Amino acid sequence: MKAMTKTLMSAAMATAIAATGAQAAGLSDDKLKIGVLADMGGVYADVCGPGCVTAVEMAVEDFGGSVLGKPIEIVTADDQNKADVGSAKVREWVEDQQVDAVTGLVASSVTGAVTKVLTDNKKIALISTSASNAFTTKACSPYNAHWTYNVVALANGTVKPMVQSGKKKWFFITADYAFGHALEKVATGVIENNGGEVVGAVRAPLGTTDFSSYVLQAQSSGADVVALANAGSDFVNSLKTAAEFGLTEMVDVAGLLVFTPNAQALDPAIAGGMKLTTGFYWDLDDETRAWSKRFKERHGSIPAMGHAGAYSATMHYLNAVKATGTDDSDTVMKHMKANKPNDFFARNATLRADGRMVHDMYQVRIKTASERKSEDDIFAVEKVIPGDEAFAPMLAQCEFK
Repeated sequence: MKAMTKTLMSAAMATAIAATGAQAAGLSDDKLKIGVLADMGGVYADVCGPGCVTAVEMAVEDFGGSVLGKPIEIVTADDQNKADVGSAKVREWVEDQQVDAVTGLVASSVTGAVTKVLTDNKKIALISTSASNAFTTKACSPYNAHWTYNVVALANGTVKPMVQSGKKKWFFITADYAFGHALEKVATGVIENNGGEVVGAVRAPLGTTDFSSYVLQAQSSGADVVALANAGSDFVNSLKTAAEFGLTEMVDVAGLLVFTPNAQALDPAIAGGMKLTTGFYWDLDDETRAWSKRFKERHGSIPAMGHAGAYSATMHYLNAVKATGTDDSDTVMKHMKANKPNDFFARNATLRADGRMVHDMYQVRIKTASERKSEDDIFAVEKVIPGDEAFAPMLAQCEFK
């Protein structure tokens, strides 16, 4: 009797396990749904925004439009660079609309709020355009995949060689929110570790249009380099003001996060010669040119690195869903980390256990007017930076298996 009871219990357990496995397999609601959240009309619209929607649409179409015999749907929203707006929208997506993964994700303050919602709901964040390194350090999560770049890679690629060349005194004009603070902090560490010093800093609100007072403070600081720890139209406006006040003739002005649309919007007489770090350039080789041509035909302009990153992250995610036969986030993330990304964007790439996608970065120089062959001929690639040199080592507490 005891033997029979034990046999029946074992059979019942096996049935339960099989049922659980069957439930985990396939798509949970007969479709796969991806959300694209970004600034669609503000200071960061050109660096992700509608372009990230285009990139994700291209990835889904190139993948075939369906996975495991079921449709792939895309939903989009404007987060207005507001953390409360972004987190509320994503909560609605995952709780009411069965969204499986979210990409785009630009302003680090918004991404910080959104990734908390996604982690609570065991949904995947495919971070294409945020810069803060928090998402694989103090705010790391088993559901974060931070794809394109971060502040550490920017500082190592741009700041370190400038300090080592003798530019020892630095002044920061910093975007006054999470991204800017993180970039200034990491860059300061790189400066000090290489024998330099920060002689001053000012913080400007996101969306500032008048940078004159900040530039005047930089001008009187005695710095060798004025670092612009901002991005998007803030970078464009601050550099224009620096040129108007003659600051660019007095010292080196370093753009710590420069996207191709912003460099393209500047007069080469102002921006030409500036060195910076990027995760992607459209004119790198035949592969990048072929994809970028298709992107421009649809979107109307050459892609920024956030656009290319959104495509690459989405495609890697879709391949993982197909390979594992499920949209279960834990299963999909495990496969994404076990299999190296490899496409026109992801070169020598690995998605680490902490969610950091490590890949080649590029030190580039903005071309002068006389060097440019067309309106899209913006950067000269001067150095390939291996991912292990660009990104910080993984923290043990963020090593999610």
